[in-house]
Amino acid sequence: MNEAVMNPKTSAADIDAVRIDGERLWNSLMELAQIGATPKGGVCRLTLTDLDKQGRDLVLQWARDAGMTVTIDKIGNAFMRRAGRNNALPPIVTGSHIDTQPTGGKFDGNYGVLAGIEVVRTLNDHGIETEAPIEVAFWTNEEGSRFVPVMMGSGVFAKAFTLEHAYAAKDTAGKSVKEELERIGYIGTEEPGQHPIGAYFETHIEQGPVLEDNDVTIGVVQGVLGIRWFDCTVTGMEAHAGPTPMALRKDALQVATHLMQEVVAAALRHKPHGRGTVGMVQVFPNSRNVIPGRVQFSIDLRNATDALVDTMADEVKAFAAKLSQESGLPIEIKQVSGYPAQAFHPDCVDAVGRAAAKLGYSNMPAVSGAGHDAVYMAQLAPAGMIFIPCKDGISHNEIEDAKPEHITAGCNVLLHAMLERAGT
Repeated sequence: MNEAVMNPKTSAADIDAVRIDGERLWNSLMELAQIGATPKGGVCRLTLTDLDKQGRDLVLQWARDAGMTVTIDKIGNAFMRRAGRNNALPPIVTGSHIDTQPTGGKFDGNYGVLAGIEVVRTLNDHGIETEAPIEVAFWTNEEGSRFVPVMMGSGVFAKAFTLEHAYAAKDTAGKSVKEELERIGYIGTEEPGQHPIGAYFETHIEQGPVLEDNDVTIGVVQGVLGIRWFDCTVTGMEAHAGPTPMALRKDALQVATHLMQEVVAAALRHKPHGRGTVGMVQVFPNSRNVIPGRVQFSIDLRNATDALVDTMADEVKAFAAKLSQESGLPIEIKQVSGYPAQAFHPDCVDAVGRAAAKLGYSNMPAVSGAGHDAVYMAQLAPAGMIFIPCKDGISHNEIEDAKPEHITAGCNVLLHAMLERAGT
């Protein structure tokens, strides 16, 4: 196991004993949460708003107070750097985002950024010098609640789409990303993607119930599920609900419900990471006494590998074809979006697992069913994620909550995983 480079007064045993200041981290989270605080205890701090500027300014001030230098790129991503002994090495980076959903919580994204700040504060407290530099990043518009695409800053950084495409995105009021970046003063000079990254870690609330259900403190994230989104349309014939006998109906809704059940069944067949969801349904004409003539609904399929997602999609399509033949009703399934599965680097996954074990925290392998900036970073450098439980698995909600001891544990794991990598 590689060890961080120490000052003459710091031994390997001393480094193993280092822990973050959990109360300081918690207080920072609560202070940031006051910017855009909602009556129900959540946070509404949409990207590139005045509140987002206030949040960015506060985080960067904390970074500078900790002796870090700051670089901003042209999409507004921020990189806060603590120098290492060998600054020619690419930095070991951690981070996440500080923009929120309209009804967001205190921890989603924010925890990953402030955990990184706390890592640096802890290294300063103990006089620990790392061989490679340490950096903390926050990425622009991860949530996608005001502008699309989601994970915009990290996506531009990874060349998943162009800076010009991101700049041109507009919100519902017609304001563009470029205009709003300029307005709040966060268009930097560095070209996105030119910033070196030696390895990337992101710590995050799980946003699901698995860790809590298993009474486990740390999720050692193996990767992010692949996603396929489809729109489905079943076409029948509207008719009066009273005079039309059951055998003579062309009821689009009854056919659609069979296909909706198959979406769930396909996920259940491909355990443990299969996910199948119908989240949006539109029934036409949506009248109490009219047999539905057309039903449109969404299909969301996810699994740990692209091959498994494709298998699930093929099974749903085959079922739809059979259902169409039996019912005589046309069924159209059209893919509208997709994200590949992303496995994290074994070295980073192992570093997280070793840190959790060394620190004595219960841990288990985990997968992320949601997208994170780490997905794009994993395409550029070795990457890994650390999950902690959140209450009832709830996120993207003002009642989102996490225990202080779990917040502390996740940051301690981050600290020691980063020290392992930074010492190489």
